[in-house]
Amino acid sequence: MSKIGIFMADGCEEIEGLTVVDIMRRADMEIEMISITDHREVTGSHDITFKADVTADEADYDSYDGIVLPGGMPGTLKLGASGKVNEVVRRFAEQKKLVAAICAAPGVLGAAGILEGKDAACHPGHEDKLTGANVRFEAVVRDNNIITSRGMGTAIAFALAIVRYFADDAAVEKIKSGLVYA
Repeated sequence: MSKIGIFMADGCEEIEGLTVVDIMRRADMEIEMISITDHREVTGSHDITFKADVTADEADYDSYDGIVLPGGMPGTLKLGASGKVNEVVRRFAEQKKLVAAICAAPGVLGAAGILEGKDAACHPGHEDKLTGANVRFEAVVRDNNIITSRGMGTAIAFALAIVRYFADDAAVEKIKSGLVYA
């Protein structure tokens, strides 16, 4: 079974992060929410507080098959300023593990130097942060082990693309049916 880590920063876009968590769990995939601070409580950009599973220091990164970065402000800025986030993103990209980011967070991947020559999407107005990427405007863009997406309105499609990375079409269709997702 695949195991995913999702970095959560104060100021993240709650829907982008929690939709991924919800859909991964519906797919019977293991996902751990990783607080980038030294406490598990995370407060999103719309003052919704939730509890992460582990802190960045507690996470077992070797056990993850992929890592996800939700967007939102100022959460994306905090992800980009985190040495641990940047280290993990670069390592996973080098190891050809899944690296996925949505909204403004693909800019963290651009700054980390892993989008060079890759197709990538992001929230409108953040395209200049996709350093070296071939900027695309589709809801979700996959380029080998890199998945990027545009924003809150594409969160379900983004999460389903992550499921599809690890599972077959039947698993994705089962989830879509349960969600009543077109």
